[in-house]
Amino acid sequence: MSLTLRPSQARGHANHGWLDSYHSFSFAGYHDPNHMNFGPLRVINEDRIQPGMGFGTHGHRDMEIISYVLDGELEHKDDIGNGSIIRPGDIQIMSAGRGIRHSEFNPSKLNPAHFLQIWLTPDLEGHTPRYDQKHFTGPEKTNHLRLIASPDGRNGSGTIHQNALIYATILNEGQDLSLSIAQGRAIWLQLMRGQLKVNGTDLRNGDAIALENETLLSMLSLEDNSEFLIFDLPQ
Repeated sequence: MSLTLRPSQARGHANHGWLDSYHSFSFAGYHDPNHMNFGPLRVINEDRIQPGMGFGTHGHRDMEIISYVLDGELEHKDDIGNGSIIRPGDIQIMSAGRGIRHSEFNPSKLNPAHFLQIWLTPDLEGHTPRYDQKHFTGPEKTNHLRLIASPDGRNGSGTIHQNALIYATILNEGQDLSLSIAQGRAIWLQLMRGQLKVNGTDLRNGDAIALENETLLSMLSLEDNSEFLIFDLPQ
């Protein structure tokens, strides 16, 4: 049985002025051989983009790319015909497959955009590129484990090309939840804001915890509006 804390302050950090980014795993100029990935979970970047700035058109392939917006807005455009604004409560799922080019900008002239950029390796290479966007309300996630991504799109979740389940939750102070962990599965929990006790370990803003060879994930919120994502992954 294994439980590993990934403290917020131990993450990689890059501040480019227009972009302030924290990396849970090795990314771009940040390399840590002890934090390359967690199973198929390859990237969790906590990004803040200044008003009017963003990522110009660039390409990806063979990666499941998910954006989860916390504050502000992101404007997405790609070369397969999609254009949209992503806001808090929205997730964007882009299956890069055999190749896709896109841009992401903060369209606001006043407010920064704060979001998580998540990459998972796909089950197979060469999928047809695909784009999806879903909205999940605050009440849907409050004191519930709301499934937001899955391999089959069950329960209104977005579809990803990987045997992974992603849940989004907002817990009020004193509320607790649990999730059974199937044999051969591992859990990564990423706390975006608030304070949680997870299997007896305290987490604060930006902290994460990895569970391997465990049978139960237990969560207790120590303050209101603790918001986090759970990744249920194959080992």
